[in-house]
Formats: sequence, structure tokens, C-alpha cells
Amino acid sequence: MNTDYQIQKGYLKVSEIHEIYYEVCGVDDGETYLFVHGGPGAGFSEQDKRFFDFKKHRVVFFDQRGASKSKPFGSIEENTTQNLVDDIKTLLSYLKIKKVNIFGGSWGTTLSLVFAIQNPEKVKSLLLRGVFLGDKRSIDHYVNGGVQNEFPKEWDRFKANVPLDSNLTIPAYYLGQMLNGTPQNKKFFCYEWVLYEISIFKKGIAENEIDAIINEFPFESLAIMEAHYLSNNCFIEENYILDHIKILDDIPATIIHGKYDAICPVEYAEKLHHKLKRSTLYIENCGHSDSEPGIEQTIIEVLNQ
Repeated sequence: MNTDYQIQKGYLKVSEIHEIYYEVCGVDDGETYLFVHGGPGAGFSEQDKRFFDFKKHRVVFFDQRGASKSKPFGSIEENTTQNLVDDIKTLLSYLKIKKVNIFGGSWGTTLSLVFAIQNPEKVKSLLLRGVFLGDKRSIDHYVNGGVQNEFPKEWDRFKANVPLDSNLTIPAYYLGQMLNGTPQNKKFFCYEWVLYEISIFKKGIAENEIDAIINEFPFESLAIMEAHYLSNNCFIEENYILDHIKILDDIPATIIHGKYDAICPVEYAEKLHHKLKRSTLYIENCGHSDSEPGIEQTIIEVLNQ
């Protein structure tokens, strides 16, 4: 997986509380990319390195606050979209990178777009896989019943863990259990949250695949961070991205999206594409996962053009 080309790795203190883990892989004079992972809370993995050719790319990978190897693990304190945007600026400055190509997937598209809107002079291009706009409609689709017709069994199981007499939203109830429940409760609600996501994120996923995928990454930070962000409207104003999209008129963007994406319906990608002046849209015969062949191959082709 080209790991001979690792330049550096370490922790960067970004606040009194948080240290983010980062790795820089590739060649010093390569085309520079920032990889922005999804979730929120998923962290990056060794698998994410497969998209790049480290003989010609220089890639910055990092775990967002509270995610994976970043410290403290699973912490929602001082953890908002603006904090994450500021961390990217701090990291790029620390690495002396003035301008970068950004590749974000899923929640990573939200964060990449917000960063680019606030710092267009630092962004050379955008590669966005599985567009999530972080607005009320997108959030409701994912955690408020938008998938129930297509995935009734998965939705019913996810919803059934919230008592009927609870006046909290599903994400808020799950988050309360993850943070304040007994150790067994915390584990149960983290697992159930991620089980729901993985059950619907890939076209035709088999049951035996689901557990294997869940155990590949630190699912607790993914569950806590997703519930935290989705309970708080992703900490951005409603329609923030589309309302400020004109700022990105001069930045080339490539959008790759699955036609059968159950988590982020393809209409979001189409809407973004129509609003962006310099975008190319690829719609693949896939779901949400970047491991589906159509999406994976297109990402690799775009990165190696």
C-alpha cells in the first residue's frame, strides 16, 4: 500500500484539550492532497491510502477531534464544525502548505466545503465523494425515517431503541446513552448506531460483511461524534453550504456519488453540481461506500489523471 513513502507522523496540539493525529505520506515534491475522513468520528484508515500513488502524490491524513487516534478519544468538548475547520488551517500552517487539493468523503464533503468556503485561497481543487450537505433535510433523511421504505427492518431496529415516551430526537437519545449510560449501555448504543449505518451504506451488503466492517475501525468514536453532530444540525447554519457556494466559483470540483446511495441521496450531489461553476459529476451504479468498485475505480482514475 505504498507505505515506503511515509514522510512524517505525529500529534499536533490544537487546543488546551485536543491533540489531533496526522500522517504525511508520499514524496515531498508530489501533488499535495488533504484527505478529510467521514463520520464525523470515523478517522482515517490504512485502507484510505489505496486511492493514492505515493510516488507522485503527497497526502496529509488526519483524525478529526475525538476520532480514532486523536486525543482525547470520543470527546465532544470543544468539538464543532468550526473547531474542525480551524484545525485544518492549523495543520496546513504547521506543515507549511499554502494551497492544497482536498479529497473528502461523506461528512468529509461537508467539512471540506465549509473549509473551502471560509478559506478559498487555500484550496486548489475539491474531490467530493458521497455528498452530505449537513442541512436539516439531509440529517432528517438519515436519522429521521428517510430510509424506512427502502430499509424497513434496519430502520425499525434503530428506532426501537428509543422509548416511545422520550421527547428527545433519535440522535439526542442515543448520544445521552453513549455518554451517560452504564458501560454496557454505552457499548450497546454505539454498536447499534454503527450497525444501522453499515447495514444501509453499501448496495447489496451481506450480513456477514457488516460485523467485519464494524470491527475494522474505532466504531465508538464514529457513533458518539455522529450523534453529537447530527443532534446539533452539524453546527452550521441551515443551507450554509449552498447559500455560500458562489465563493467556490473559481475552484474546480469533482463529485463522485452512488446512484443508490441510501445515506446521502443522489439529488444532493446533483444540486451541488448545478450550483458549482466548475464541477464534474460522476454518478456510479453504487451505494454510499467508497469500497464499491464503481466509486473506488473512479476515485483512483480522477486522482491519477
